[in-house]
Order: sequence, then C-alpha cells, then structure tokens
Amino acid sequence: MNKLPRYKGFNLLGLFVPNMSYGFFEDDFKWMEEWGFNFARIPMNYRNWYVEERPEIKEEVLEIIDKVVVWGQKYGIHICLNIHGAPGYCVNEKTKEGYNLWKDKEPLELFVSYWQTFAKRYKGISSKHLSFNLINEPRQYSKEEMTKEDFIRVMTYTIEKIREIDKERLIIIDGVDYGNEPVFELTSLGVAQACRAYIPFELTHYKAEWVEGSDKFSEPSWPLVRDNGEVIDREYLRRHYEKWTKLFDYGVGVICGEGGAYKYTSHDVVLRWLSDVLDVLKEFGIGIALWNLRGPFGIIDSGRKDVQYEDFYGHKLDRKLLELLMRF
Repeated sequence: MNKLPRYKGFNLLGLFVPNMSYGFFEDDFKWMEEWGFNFARIPMNYRNWYVEERPEIKEEVLEIIDKVVVWGQKYGIHICLNIHGAPGYCVNEKTKEGYNLWKDKEPLELFVSYWQTFAKRYKGISSKHLSFNLINEPRQYSKEEMTKEDFIRVMTYTIEKIREIDKERLIIIDGVDYGNEPVFELTSLGVAQACRAYIPFELTHYKAEWVEGSDKFSEPSWPLVRDNGEVIDREYLRRHYEKWTKLFDYGVGVICGEGGAYKYTSHDVVLRWLSDVLDVLKEFGIGIALWNLRGPFGIIDSGRKDVQYEDFYGHKLDRKLLELLMRF
C-alpha cells in the first residue's frame, strides 16, 4: 500500500525558466481547489536566485516561495518544492566537466545549502502541507556523469543535511533514468520516490523543440506500435508502474511527479493515452501532477489546434482534459 496519499494536481512553472522568475498566481490555487485538486509541484531553477560568489538565496525569491506555501495551506493544496535546475546538473543541459553535482564538492555544497535554507525557513509546517523533491530526473548511471555510487552518496548526504535541521520533513527523490527506474538501494532512508508519465516518449514529446529528432517521430497513435514491432499499450504501462509498487513493500511512498503530452500530439490520442495512464496509476494508488497547468502540456492556454476551448476568465480552458483529470 502506498504511504503517500493519491495526490492529483499540476506543476506550476513560476520559477522554472532560468533567469526569468514569472512568479505565481493565487487564482491557480483557487481554481485547483474548486476543481478538486490537492497537489502542486514547484520546479525551480537555481539561476533565478543565484548571485556569483553569494551562496544565499535572494530574499525576494524566498518571498515568492513563501506566498506559494501560504496559498497551498489556504486552498488545501500540498506544495512540493523541487530543484529542477541545480548547480552542476539539469536534465535539459549537458553537465560541465569540473562542475558536476554528482562528482564535485562545490556544486554539491551549494545544492545542500539551498535545501538547508528551505528546511530552516519552513520548519514547523506540516509535511501534510509541504514536501521537498530534491532533484529533477537524474539520468542513467554512467561512469562519466553519475555512477550508482555517486547518486546514492549525493542523495544520502543531502537528506542527512536536511534532517539535521528538520527531521519531520517529507522528502521525495526522483527515480533514475529520467524518473523511470526506482532506486531500491535508498529504501532504508525513509524518503518517498517519484516516477514519470512520459511513456511512450514519442507520443508525449512529439515535435517537442527541445528534444533532438522529435520532428522525425511518426505521428503518434494509441496504442502505439514502434518500428521494431513493440506494442506500447495499457498492459505495457501496467507492467512499467508495477515495478514501482515494489517500493511499497519497503514502506516507501510513490508519486508520479510529472506527466503529460505536448501540444502537437493529437488531442484524441492524448485523451485515450492519458485515460489509460490514470487508470493504471489509480489502480496502484499512485498520485500524479500533470506537466503543466498553464501551457503546452496543460489544461489552460495549451496552444493545441484541435481543441474546442472554453473561455475561462480570459483564458482558453481544455474542458475535456480537465474533466478526465478530475475523474482520477
């Protein structure tokens, strides 16, 4: 049985884009509560608060995060803080030699100092309301960037340093291989783990500009048959998420921290695929946060060409996608 509640919600991107803190909107929390959602993941890039030679987080950024934490409590939305872009590692960038979170002391100490800052600032706020998701989507193990030993060492050290300040905080680590593989070596640390809903990748990231070669993916269908004849369908998804439920045997909670499909995949295909994803996650008691609320994976202003949008306070609302998520 999953130790985490079956959360449902969204990723909110107000501090996601490096060097561009858009901030957050109280309306988003209000709408989520009205629709029956209870979870918001906040992926953040450290470049939004980093100043050369100064390890501390800018106070104006901390005040933005304070607002999110307060709104979460006001509207019954669990807030999950995540460092998406960290010193020495970001899934969207090539790791620089000599400045590698997994191997070098300087970026690791900076990373840990950020989590200690959050731990001090929000100590006393219940884990029912707030969790820390340490780093977004570590890649596969490799000798060059991150071995299994590197990952275990960095995660263990960071968790220890947070717990020196706040022993009660709910901590979540993403699985390796972009959140697709659970890490059984860390089950003794008393932290939860997070998976993803980006399978099949050629459906969820069809024509995604930041993915090399995605413009050459075949037009997605659901179920999807790969060129080698492999069938990706509901049963394939079930087998994938079943391995995550093995963490339950160790008392480890699981959440799907991100999932969704980019705006160029046919809306009909997205709805049928996501319906199967949600059914499987629901069967296993695993919650999900859609990437994103507003934007090209989301339910508001997604920019899809094949959706009949509903006018919603000056925004374009994808009612079908919203209702599918509400049923989860």
